[in-house]
Amino acid sequence: MKSRRTLLAAGALIAVTSLAVHLCGSRPVHAQMQPADAPAPKLGPDGAIQPRFKMMHESFLQRGKDGKIGVLFLGDSITEGWRRAPDVWNKHYGKYDPANFGIGGDRTQHVLWRIENGELDGIRPKVVVLMIGTNNIGYPAEEILKGDRKIVEQIHKRLPDSKLLLLAIFPRGADPKAPNVAGMRERLRAVNAELAKLDDGKRTRYLDLGPRFLDADGNLPADVMPDALHPNAKGYQIWAEAMQPLLDEMMQ
Repeated sequence: MKSRRTLLAAGALIAVTSLAVHLCGSRPVHAQMQPADAPAPKLGPDGAIQPRFKMMHESFLQRGKDGKIGVLFLGDSITEGWRRAPDVWNKHYGKYDPANFGIGGDRTQHVLWRIENGELDGIRPKVVVLMIGTNNIGYPAEEILKGDRKIVEQIHKRLPDSKLLLLAIFPRGADPKAPNVAGMRERLRAVNAELAKLDDGKRTRYLDLGPRFLDADGNLPADVMPDALHPNAKGYQIWAEAMQPLLDEMMQ
């Protein structure tokens, strides 16, 4: 009887575990619950660091050893996506010895882990351009803000001679009247409003480019962000032109 009870309990445990994995997708449950301000690597379904995340991180460490970095872009897929607009990138940033440390899918905790594991060591960029947090959209606004604030703190701690150009998290979702989009937009507005307060006019400057991407009705046009999240070449051109005056000022 005891053996039968043990088997039944084990079966129930397996069923519950399988359900949890199904509901959370391929990511482990603990990855979903990771605090936004606690450094953590990006894990695969086997619990190991995702190969692409590891490969990109190691390439950034090597980039830091290879040569001077004048301006560093740090963030997620929206930052990584500059590689889809190389002409815009080279025209606006080529003169500044730029480096792109963006990894698709990164949340604030992943960027904190990357910083903790050496990505800012041994480099001295004049300016760091940071935008991160859209992949934390399922978190409360205050939790996203905690993660962003911690990253800002770490950048200033590890790069005391660098300036920080902190970008508002870009708007997402095509139609602002759609209930799910309205909720996301409101959460991002709350986060960005607090990020704006970090601008001290000296070491940290804040810039909100969001309105540049929207039409008069607040829609996110498909010819700027086809998936209502990631800019295309036209979107990156808008970004570059809008940011250039402040970046040039900070690079002086």
